[in-house]
Amino acid sequence: MEGAAALVDEIGTDAFHMRLLAERLNTSTATLYRHVTGKDELMAYVVDHVLGEIQPLVGDRTGAAAGRGWRAAATRRALQLREVLDKHPNVLPLLAAQLPIGPNALAIREETIAALVRHGFPHRLAARAHTTLAQYVIGHAIVQPGSPRDDEATALRDYYQGLDAEAYPHTVGAAAYLSEASAEDEFMGGLELILDGIEQARRR
Repeated sequence: MEGAAALVDEIGTDAFHMRLLAERLNTSTATLYRHVTGKDELMAYVVDHVLGEIQPLVGDRTGAAAGRGWRAAATRRALQLREVLDKHPNVLPLLAAQLPIGPNALAIREETIAALVRHGFPHRLAARAHTTLAQYVIGHAIVQPGSPRDDEATALRDYYQGLDAEAYPHTVGAAAYLSEASAEDEFMGGLELILDGIEQARRR
């Protein structure tokens, strides 16, 4: 499976073929098909193998229901997922196309929800928080390669500021802020907004 993951990193999923994989692993397609039913199942295993790089959370296990403990756990998990996706960008289409339910994905899901429940979350909100955070990280990783460079950000700001202020008054007013943040600041700022929303839901 490690060889399959490396091949996906090298050539991407669009160019993936079972025959090519068999050749690169020095085996036959018949041998591969004795273990998997086809490309979709194999890709599910590849995704789960990559998710296995995410390390377990380490933190409070006392069941405390207050404080920032849950935010620290949620932030760490989001950063872990982001780091893995930055390292293996070619798995992004696979994650966007199917829900990961392999053993590593299940372990991550269980641990994240458990960390939230230990800090006073009901299961329903813990599940929603986990899903929302995962979708945010995956979505940001998908659009991040298109983030503007410094010169492009300046041009984008000038474009927004040059729009018709009567038709787009708020876009013109926010022009500097729509293009000022780096990809890192944008990610962390968005994550804080989501965590703030989760905290409000938890208090309710």
